[in-house]
Formats: sequence, structure tokens, C-alpha cells
Amino acid sequence: MVATGLSESPQAYRAKLLEQSDSQIDTWVTGSLRDMAKRKGIVATIHEFSHAARLDEDGLAGAYTLGGGPAATMGRDAEGRLLLPAVSLWCLVPGLRAADPKGGRERLIAFLVATFEEVVYI
Repeated sequence: MVATGLSESPQAYRAKLLEQSDSQIDTWVTGSLRDMAKRKGIVATIHEFSHAARLDEDGLAGAYTLGGGPAATMGRDAEGRLLLPAVSLWCLVPGLRAADPKGGRERLIAFLVATFEEVVYI
């Protein structure tokens, strides 16, 4: 993995992420959300993001709408889990930063580190 530019461990990946600009982190999170939704589905992607970013459903919905996601596009699946349109997942990134200006960056980095194996897979 290291030969391809990827880190050898999640800890080393976190260290590299901490050196990156906010815009780079945002770009990588947005791309990761998109790629995961294509590969794993929207429910799994939303779950992984909310878990890593420490967001309950209200926090997730709030981040989505704060980031520009229209509330009318949120829904629920047959099991009652919150659903967001895959094409609007990017709204979670600016929304999380708006909801938590001091800790948003760390939460986004936590998502990237939590999905380290996804990056390696892709």
C-alpha cells in the first residue's frame, strides 16, 4: 500500500490527514461518500458517516440541511432509517462544519480514518 501512496495503517493515515488543508479534507470526504454510496449503498454509507462523525439522526438531518440539503428530500426506508439522496451527500460536509465549527474537521477526518479500508479497496 505504501508504494501506491497510501498509508500503511489507519494511524499513519490520520497523521497524513492532519497535515492536509480543510478544502482537501472536504474533497476527499465528498468523494468517499459518493464512492461508498455507489459500492455499498446509501444506507450503509449514511450509517458509517453518522457513526464516525458521532451524529445521531437529528444531528445527521441537521448537518444535511445546514449544508444545503433540502429537508423535503429526506426520507425513511422500510425499517425507519433516515435516508438522504445519494446525489446530495456532499451537503453533509459543509453542514457538519457549520454545525460544529470547532470539531467538524476532526469529525470529517474520523470518517476518513474509519473508512481507511474503503480507500485501500478503491
